[in-house]
Amino acid sequence: MQVVFHLGVHSTDSDKLLKSLLKDKGKLALHGVAVPGPGKYRALIRTTIADLEGARSNQETRQKLFDSMLQDNTIERVVLTNENFICVTPRVFDGIGFYPQTIEKVVSYCNLFYGHDVEFQIAINNPAVLIPTLFNRMNDISYEEYLSGTDPMSLRWSSVINQIREASPQSKITCWCNEDAPVIWSEVLHSLVGLDTSFAFRGEYDLLDEIMTKEGLERFYAYLKTHPPQSALQQRRIIAAFLDKFVREEVLDIEIDLPGWDDDYVAALTAIYEDDILEIKRIPGVRFIEP
Repeated sequence: MQVVFHLGVHSTDSDKLLKSLLKDKGKLALHGVAVPGPGKYRALIRTTIADLEGARSNQETRQKLFDSMLQDNTIERVVLTNENFICVTPRVFDGIGFYPQTIEKVVSYCNLFYGHDVEFQIAINNPAVLIPTLFNRMNDISYEEYLSGTDPMSLRWSSVINQIREASPQSKITCWCNEDAPVIWSEVLHSLVGLDTSFAFRGEYDLLDEIMTKEGLERFYAYLKTHPPQSALQQRRIIAAFLDKFVREEVLDIEIDLPGWDDDYVAALTAIYEDDILEIKRIPGVRFIEP
């Protein structure tokens, strides 16, 4: 069995990937791919890992998990998604750096499905966006307390990806930038389910419904009827062209009100993030989806 963990992360797709995939749940099952609802596995995975106490699962435990998640025995690939797979929001900075539990959690998931082909896919997010959105979720805690002494300028997604690689050297790792998601959404969906582009998703343009004006959407879908994209590259170019003209700027704007965060600070964080993306692309065995 191929078991795919979509690790999130926080403040990226907010379960939109899951919702897009569930639109084709029945059709995907015919291709041997299962997309179980979160109620079938999120709590069960958490409690089972706790019961294992770091040990590898046995056949009985694994079968119990599969019986809970799967409807039939023809499934060859199962996609699991949860923005809290690495940790919950209050614990993102609970240690040195961020997502300090990465190695522990990845090892736990590999132990949970020991003997199966475990794969990890993850969307990364500009810390200049991630940190304010994470902090906005918190109550009754100061910005300084939440960061636990972590310097935002020190954050590197390449460190997180390297930890996944270290914890499970044999696993496939796929990564993409959340800010690119509207343009590469179809490719991300195909990556998660492991099917080629001949499989058509009903939800391949779901993100555009949220960030494009009504006029833009009408023109976009009308254009697709007469000019269907002949490749992923052409599809990306069409989407980018329409977003350039019809994007809803108010949806993309994020209010940042954190101590010491002026325009120069945000620009510096963003520059570090962009350099870090180049580092991720150099990590052996990591597939990076980009426009």
